[in-house]
Amino acid sequence: MRTVHYHSREHYRDKVFPGPFYSRQKALNVNREWSRWYDYLSVPAYSCSTTEYFAGRNACAVFDLTPMTKHRIGGPDALPFLNRLVTRDVARIKPGRVGYAVWCNDEGQVIDDGTIFHLREGDYRLCSQEHQIDWLMINALGFDVTIVEDTHDVAGLAVQGPTSCAVLKRMGLAGVENITPFGIDFFDFEGTELTVSRTGYTGDLGYELWIDPGHAEILWDRVFEAGELHNIRPMGSDALEMLRIEAGFILAAEDFMPAMQTVRPSHTRSPFELGLGWLVDFNKPLFNGRKALLTEKENGSRYALVKLDIEDNKPANHSYVFDMKEKNIGWVTSAMWSPSAKKNIALATVEAPHGKVGEEMQVEIYYQRELKWSRIMARAKVVKDAFWDPPRRRQTPPADY
Repeated sequence: MRTVHYHSREHYRDKVFPGPFYSRQKALNVNREWSRWYDYLSVPAYSCSTTEYFAGRNACAVFDLTPMTKHRIGGPDALPFLNRLVTRDVARIKPGRVGYAVWCNDEGQVIDDGTIFHLREGDYRLCSQEHQIDWLMINALGFDVTIVEDTHDVAGLAVQGPTSCAVLKRMGLAGVENITPFGIDFFDFEGTELTVSRTGYTGDLGYELWIDPGHAEILWDRVFEAGELHNIRPMGSDALEMLRIEAGFILAAEDFMPAMQTVRPSHTRSPFELGLGWLVDFNKPLFNGRKALLTEKENGSRYALVKLDIEDNKPANHSYVFDMKEKNIGWVTSAMWSPSAKKNIALATVEAPHGKVGEEMQVEIYYQRELKWSRIMARAKVVKDAFWDPPRRRQTPPADY
């Protein structure tokens, strides 16, 4: 038996919706600029993306997560269904825990990445960048599972940065400091249930808060009241982009193309080619793409996604990557000057067998100053670790900053 539900909205009337936090965002959006994140209005920057970035690294930054695609998955076959869907062993994600995952087509190419929240025994929420309801429906054939796209039924706030735990404690969430990384806990809040997970997209100490949309505004108010003495700031997507690059986190449609969206099959990527081989578990039962991934593991991959430490301070946006003999071997997918790491950093795709840690390369960078374009060939080195990974990210309980 399979039950599938899609919470639809009247898209023929409204193409984009203000989210549940819209009234609070509008009051703080000094720039009066809005972007679109699927069905919702989103904020690129409330005032200054740099200031918002530093709030995420030095204090507390708050980002509206509501538009992220969310699916509630339950029923007797929820676990075997998810284990067939994704490459990792979902049985290892115990109740009250969150796990990062990718899922592939039959050719072992990544359709999307996301997080699996095991809320309570047999009750899961799958969060992803792209809409996945069609793929989930196709793969549910033969499983006794319920699938509900509840994107519009859950409001989400990311509360990120070194003072984030102190803010949530000041809110009165007793014991929130005991949540370990990728853990989940539940709290009574204004007559409803507030779900708090120690997760985030910044590579720093941080939490994500999930609540019914009817309580969204009061949640925003309580968070900002508690954070007044902790330099809390709202954060837009521009600052979040900077934070996630420093953390070495990939983004669909920027660092890889989802396999269901490509016209040319050669433009897709496997988990191994995205540095996510650790998410592929060949010891569990059959999963989508298993045969193709086994073949790739034996024969080798086409590409490697690498982290580059680049000389000078000119960001390598949309740059080509060359070996030391000036042969083109790849391209940069994400790049920035990192204020926290004090480095010129990038994520890049390079052709195999290139990409080993310590390998030196060159990046062709074009930059403009006062309408004049210049070109440099900057030396770069492949590094292993994230550019930003502070110990407080794992510390439990976190220190009060």
